[in-house]
Amino acid sequence: MGNAATQQYQDISLSNRQELRQKFYSGSPVNSFKDVTHAIQWISQQSYQLRKKIPDDHKRRELLRMIHYEATRYQLDPDLVLALIEVESGFNRFALSHVGASGLMQVMPFWKGLIGVEKDSLFDAQTNLRYGCIILRHYLDVEKNDVARGLARYNGSLGTDTYSSLVLNTWQAKYRYAAVN
Repeated sequence: MGNAATQQYQDISLSNRQELRQKFYSGSPVNSFKDVTHAIQWISQQSYQLRKKIPDDHKRRELLRMIHYEATRYQLDPDLVLALIEVESGFNRFALSHVGASGLMQVMPFWKGLIGVEKDSLFDAQTNLRYGCIILRHYLDVEKNDVARGLARYNGSLGTDTYSSLVLNTWQAKYRYAAVN
């Protein structure tokens, strides 16, 4: 667990830091599902995939709604975020790596100083998802939407493809949503 533990602190320009903070605190509502049918189908399919990891149906569905919302809010594929979470923490919101990466998306604590506030709890599921999605979006922007390179940056393993391949394979094999017509 905690593959993002190798994330490296990188100096981010003041303008980028301010942009990331604005994204974190913007309260603009997002309708993350196309319609009710899409919501029911996506949550049902992904809930089935997670039933062994999160046995409580209500908690599982609530987490899926949060993941979909935060991913969509930052123009990420919610299915990719699910795969990243599985690889990073196995859906353990209290996961803690040996270097301090925390929560579902294994966010390093230095990000609190860059885009949030020190009192933020990275073990709070919604806070962790918001941080993780902002960070992934940032790295995808840096890499001009090259998903493999963005994932490698997220993990701190740019230059190797092991981590990216693991997330992408998990995404394709397990979480890739296929709409039912």
